[in-house]
Amino acid sequence: MKKKNIGYGLPLTGLLFLLQLTTTAQADLQKKLADARKAIAESNEIYFQAFVKADSSIFIDRYAEDCWIMAPDAQIFCGPDAPLEFFKLAYGSFGLRNGKFITADVYGITEDIVAEVGFWQSFDANNVLFDDGKFLVLWKRTSKGWKMFRDSFSSNRDKK
Repeated sequence: MKKKNIGYGLPLTGLLFLLQLTTTAQADLQKKLADARKAIAESNEIYFQAFVKADSSIFIDRYAEDCWIMAPDAQIFCGPDAPLEFFKLAYGSFGLRNGKFITADVYGITEDIVAEVGFWQSFDANNVLFDDGKFLVLWKRTSKGWKMFRDSFSSNRDKK
């Protein structure tokens, strides 16, 4: 007489169910990360137009209301007025008139926070490169879309 072993069926079914859930969750996270990457690329494409057009509203719209801008050799600019304060400094004091972001990667941290790392270049009114460096930005999903939440960058230039 053959014994039927049905004891493995239930755990195996449960394991397959968990595997399916995990696969579905991974696909969902990958889609959300792809959506974030697209929004970040679109925002980065617009970012320096604020300086080209001397329009701070374009710049301000890139940032979350509770943002921090952490520039080299400067105080931290925090809160809803931070983008305007930083725009005035970059445009007025440093003569920033255009630039370029080169994104190396975007990493998912949570569903509503992603990190972007890359490089930047700054150009003056004569389209001459006057500074370049690297950045790390935390982006936050807000009711107005993906916005820069923590913006930290440093120069590759020796300031001596």
